[in-house]
Amino acid sequence: MKRSAHHDFSVYVVTDPMLSRGRRHDEVASAAFAGGANVVQLRDKHASSQALYNVASKMQALASKSDGIFIVNDRVELVQAVDADGLHLGQDDLSVAAARKMLGKKKVIGVSVESGEQAAEAERDGATYVAIGPIYEARGSKSDAGPPVGPQAIAEIRAHTSLPIIAIGGIKHHHVAEVVTAGANGLAIVSAIVSAPDIRASTAELRRLIEAARFEAARTKNPARTNEPA
Repeated sequence: MKRSAHHDFSVYVVTDPMLSRGRRHDEVASAAFAGGANVVQLRDKHASSQALYNVASKMQALASKSDGIFIVNDRVELVQAVDADGLHLGQDDLSVAAARKMLGKKKVIGVSVESGEQAAEAERDGATYVAIGPIYEARGSKSDAGPPVGPQAIAEIRAHTSLPIIAIGGIKHHHVAEVVTAGANGLAIVSAIVSAPDIRASTAELRRLIEAARFEAARTKNPARTNEPA
């Protein structure tokens, strides 16, 4: 895992076996990390525990080699078994406080939130980041996804927490500037990466767009600084 006081969640790829064109979770992770992903989350609601253990072990090794972050969705015991970098929880999963007690202070723990109050609670209980979505209409990646909340939801969550905010749900490459400008610290992408013919190239393009959007946002906010000589 990245050895940094501040984790970089900019390019956050979530695997999905239904969307990956037959490619294994570890194949998706390898290509995504090669393209510049900071984080890869293993999400699979149907595989057996043994199958998930086998692939999670490979994905943690890939993350360590790439100086990236490997997150497991929902399965705290799998995080412990493979010494994964972190865990992502939903509102109906294990509580953040309980997960923090089980995993200790150093593991990354993210939680999906639907309101500012849930974000504030997550921060109090020891979460590392919060995720909000679906930002746009998400099809095929998560059957229980609610209606789109729009980029404006990011600012609403920001008013209640200082944690990094990850935007997720239906985000495509052409949405990047809008979501970054809205204040997201990271973009969690599913189909636009894992369904791409070339995962590495699609990830690299996403990183380029995020960096360009951040530069433009900084230039707009303080145009004098961007004109200073290097």
